[in-house]
Amino acid sequence: MAGRIQEGIVARGFGLWALEIVNVSEFAGFTGLSVPRYETPFTPCVEIAWRLAFDYWGHGYASEAAGAVLTYGHEKLGLPEIVSFTAEINLRSRRVMERIGMRFCPEESFEHPLIPAGDRLSKHVLYRSTRRA
Repeated sequence: MAGRIQEGIVARGFGLWALEIVNVSEFAGFTGLSVPRYETPFTPCVEIAWRLAFDYWGHGYASEAAGAVLTYGHEKLGLPEIVSFTAEINLRSRRVMERIGMRFCPEESFEHPLIPAGDRLSKHVLYRSTRRA
């Protein structure tokens, strides 16, 4: 996975980055931008992603990191749109998306192509962020 992430950074100028919490943890998880490797109705796209170890949930770290990545993607990279998606039942990630100003698109809910149909995680929701002029 690390090799694939590095290749994406070299090819596109962005990718997933290790998340460090100063004076707390040298590696608490990751955040960044990626391009999904599968097809959905909204691909191709650039996705904002994050994943933190359980010990770091509920402290605002995901919102802070994801907000910084969203700003970087729009302002530094000039990306006109960034999406994020998660399992419909993942309320914590959905709250992060809302806190950083992403817009929920209920009409674009979808079945994740890499998760078996009927699995409790298969139904996904989509959020969008567009670059402000």
